Amino acid sequence: MGTHYQGTAAATLALDAYIKLVRATETLSARIHRPLAQADLTVSQFGVLEALWHLGPLCQRDLGAKLLKSGGNITLVVDNLEKRGLVQRERGTTDRRFISVHLTATGSSLIQQLFPAHVERVVANLSPLSSTEQEQLAQLCKKLGLDSAN
Repeated sequence: MGTHYQGTAAATLALDAYIKLVRATETLSARIHRPLAQADLTVSQFGVLEALWHLGPLCQRDLGAKLLKSGGNITLVVDNLEKRGLVQRERGTTDRRFISVHLTATGSSLIQQLFPAHVERVVANLSPLSSTEQEQLAQLCKKLGLDSAN
């Protein structure tokens, strides 16, 4: 379903593409992330665990930038993960103001358990597109995301 807006051809085309992009993103996200509820994780919590697992300890500011979350939001996400014993905060030894977030053994075990099935869901949900189409989609999304004109 496209737009019903009756504007210029350029506006109609852009709105139609935007609607389809958002609908596809929401649909894929719901399919891919649905099983996280079974592990009592939000998408943001899963993102923090995944980032720490692949990148190692990070400060909250870097986690927020990586996941495109505000400082307040990432603080709440880390607070909730810390309450569950999945991450821990550690103050820097040279600069006590610097706090890094680390996976605990429990958090590491959980993300190692969840991530392979997550990858399988991503692969399955993108399988309607050929390899070439997936590469084109990635390039187009990067182009949209990096556009500094807006």
